[in-house]
Amino acid sequence: MIPRAALVSRVRAALGRSRVVALVGPRQCGKTTLARTLAHKGRTNYFDLEDPRGLAQLAEPMTALEGLKGLVVIDEVQLRPDLFPVLRVLADRRPLPARFLILGSASPALLRQSSESLAGRIEIVEMGGFSLPEIGARNLPRHWLRGGFPLSCTARSEAASAAWRTQFVRSFLERDLPQLGITIPALALRRFWTMLAHFHAQIWNAAEPARSLGVAETTARRYLDLLCGVFMVRQLAPWHQNLGKRQVKAPKLYVRDSGLLHHLLGITSQSELLAHPKCGASWEGYAIEEVLNAVQPDEAYFWATYQGAELDLLLFKNGRRLGVEVKRMDAPRLTSSMRIALEDLHLEQLVVLYPGPNAYSLEDRVRVLPISTLAQSNARSLFPLPRAVR
Repeated sequence: MIPRAALVSRVRAALGRSRVVALVGPRQCGKTTLARTLAHKGRTNYFDLEDPRGLAQLAEPMTALEGLKGLVVIDEVQLRPDLFPVLRVLADRRPLPARFLILGSASPALLRQSSESLAGRIEIVEMGGFSLPEIGARNLPRHWLRGGFPLSCTARSEAASAAWRTQFVRSFLERDLPQLGITIPALALRRFWTMLAHFHAQIWNAAEPARSLGVAETTARRYLDLLCGVFMVRQLAPWHQNLGKRQVKAPKLYVRDSGLLHHLLGITSQSELLAHPKCGASWEGYAIEEVLNAVQPDEAYFWATYQGAELDLLLFKNGRRLGVEVKRMDAPRLTSSMRIALEDLHLEQLVVLYPGPNAYSLEDRVRVLPISTLAQSNARSLFPLPRAVR
């Protein structure tokens, strides 16, 4: 089993300061495995709502839960939305005998129900598949090709990994989404998801996908919101401010897991990936997900103007403005676009990530780093504090 020490630490820290913690993410990303490392085996404080025994134990939830102490884990909580008002009552007790870790396959309904019923009492920790620090820099090519879902990433062969992703997409559309109350036909959503893969790393415009699918633009936006809500797609919001320049105000789209992106694009091997027209876009999305996982920013945006200046990531972290550019080339150089972003956005630092082996500086505030740096780095080493404030 691949350890996920950083993620375990985040969940433990959240449990230390919050009465209820929601660990949310897509199916098969490892939520249950992680939760079981936090809960002692054999104790009755673990309830799996996909297990008939777990459902039976919570037939009378107040009676079952109010006497428990320590950590109480409820897995697949979205199957019992009536538990949220009960958890609110239990979380308001003084002194507090138990803290609750609830696990759910991410969905708009789950997040809405938890925020409405547990406002001020809950902290949400988002979880995905294996990250580069967890899988190791030497496994970067495999991680990029297969993605982070544990059973895809650790499969014995490329064929086994591809087969797992095929079955995952099918069961996700035909079984998991209907369980969340989503009634869109699986075939229509599969076509839309495949279309989004071809828009990966591009500015979103609902008109073209809607026209291709023969649906209204509002329907296309609803499909997009759904896939974002279950953490399959990321909408990266645009940053715009009064600069006297025309700035892009539509979001950028990314399929969050690179392995699922490659499945949707029909890519099955490293050689096919490197020869594919979407190789550069795939690399950009992969790097962006890894940076967001490493830095855990307070806010994240992209920035672009109609005059051609752009920045792949604008991060706000502890009051700092930080920039990230992703380049798939041998030796990135300082460009006019980078200079404009530095000055117009008042960036404290700009990091350029590339696939090469060496780190070097382009000027005082601009560093080029190998993407493999993310396998060892935390946010501080990626964006070190200036010497004056260390």
